[in-house]
Amino acid sequence: MRDDAIRIGGASGYWGDDPTAAAQLLAAGGLDYLVFDYLAEVTLSIMARARAKDPDQGYARDFVDVVMRQNLPEIARQKVRVISNAGGVNPRACAAAVRAMVAEMGLDLTVAVVLGDDLTARAPDFSPSEMFTGAPFPPVDSIFSINAYLGAFPIAQTLEAGADIVITGRCVDSAVTLGACIHAFGWAEDDHDRLAAGTLAGHILECGTQATGGNFTDWHLVADSLDRIGYPICEISVDGTMDITKPDKSGGLVSVGTVAEQMLYEIGDPQAYVVPDVICDISAVTLTQVEENRVRLSGARGVAPTPDYKVSATYLDGWRLGSTATFYGSDAAAKAKSFCGAVFSRARMALRRMNLADFTETSVEIIGAGSQTGDAAQTGDAREVVVKYAARHPDKRGLDVLLRAASGMGLSAPPGLSGFFGTRARPSPLVRLFSFLLPKEDVPVEIDLGDRRLPCPAAAGQVFDPQALVRPMPPRHPGAPVDPITVPLERLAWGRSGDKGDSANIGIIARSPEALPFIWHSLDEATIRARFAHVLEGDVTRYLLPGCHAMNVVLTRALGGGGVASLRNDALGKGFAQILLQTPVTVPRSLVEAPS
Repeated sequence: MRDDAIRIGGASGYWGDDPTAAAQLLAAGGLDYLVFDYLAEVTLSIMARARAKDPDQGYARDFVDVVMRQNLPEIARQKVRVISNAGGVNPRACAAAVRAMVAEMGLDLTVAVVLGDDLTARAPDFSPSEMFTGAPFPPVDSIFSINAYLGAFPIAQTLEAGADIVITGRCVDSAVTLGACIHAFGWAEDDHDRLAAGTLAGHILECGTQATGGNFTDWHLVADSLDRIGYPICEISVDGTMDITKPDKSGGLVSVGTVAEQMLYEIGDPQAYVVPDVICDISAVTLTQVEENRVRLSGARGVAPTPDYKVSATYLDGWRLGSTATFYGSDAAAKAKSFCGAVFSRARMALRRMNLADFTETSVEIIGAGSQTGDAAQTGDAREVVVKYAARHPDKRGLDVLLRAASGMGLSAPPGLSGFFGTRARPSPLVRLFSFLLPKEDVPVEIDLGDRRLPCPAAAGQVFDPQALVRPMPPRHPGAPVDPITVPLERLAWGRSGDKGDSANIGIIARSPEALPFIWHSLDEATIRARFAHVLEGDVTRYLLPGCHAMNVVLTRALGGGGVASLRNDALGKGFAQILLQTPVTVPRSLVEAPS
């Protein structure tokens, strides 16, 4: 058991992240662990289709073929332990490939696998309702994947059993980091505050460079170093206090702003961030710039976890297709609108001739004319626009009809049609997400060490009622400001947005504590609803985080279904913070003129 801090490098934030990150972090030196996060629900559906074609596929091949091949000798030399969910829907095959590579290189490394998350074979046994919408369970023959979100204790048990490299299937993103903490510090199942801190550390690391200047509101501060941006390193102590930093001489930035943006990213209710091992409350977490490119976090709290795992299924719900064209010149937006109207009209006539059903959904977004921001005032001024048109259809042939209709408009369109030629859109499966809860005891988990298997006992849990939470008192209304000035919110705050299924999360962090009361009372629910009236179909909920002078906004049913189920240009809500940051806020002039 360690009584000093451990040093963990976050080397991947998604499947497709820069494979050189691991080498950068290893060159920084002093690491105890390298952690990799590859998975999202859509990723699992892609991997499941790959496994259906080839039983040896279904995992993140680049983790094995590029990252491990290039770095295994150095990992062994530095005695750095690796934890990765690169196993996807086929962690055994992933582990077998790494073991073969270890043997090929003559290294002495133990590779182990955490098993039990993949429940796809049990699909005929399930009949739950969707936990957010109440929808019935999809037809079994439409299902791509079903995976339980496992926690960190099986990872810690695997490390305890002597594994140097731990490969998992679907676990919560932060579990790869929390598992290292549990093993290193001997945290118990009832060390809820420390488990919450370890989860927070994992949440900061899980999106890679989003904590070190990527997607940062003040992007201009890092614009000249994004080509060599540093990946995050967390130095966490036994009490849960942590510092976030990055390799020396790397690009990017570690500041209160960059780390706070990632802390709020896709967090939902900041007092009830639910993972299998603990329910986290980060509302009182404080962030301090202790030195250049080093931020300290403390104050995470936790309570006992629930008795259930969240389980997510992905399934086929027809087909989707989207493409773009550009128009320029006078009335560019009107031309684009006319073009798309004709394309869909032609396509529908062809569908009727073929006795095919109509499109189940269509989407037209004229980008450059305010369609994504809801700013209709831009429409008349735009002289160059990109039009994205998309559709859903239960039959792939219906989308082939749409493609033919669009290509057939080449000589019939309004003037100014242009675009990048030589590529052609293709219909793709429309994958929907279906989430439900399953008691932990119904999901057997075990460790495969190659020469033996060990069972992992299910963590205890108890029913959690978020309605019983004591919420922070909202800041008092500041009243009319002295020497007032009205500025965009971006002058007063940082912002980061993302998705949770069909809901969008927008974290807003005040640049100074004094600005928070003005921000909170200016961004009431009615104001936020008006800003997103062009996309919002559900509710607006605000949460206060007094520890870091921030608020989190959740917009339900705002993403057109979310992920690849959506036809929107921004199906993940990544730009929603940019919309909210343009909200005018009236404050004392001194707040704007003071350094942030």
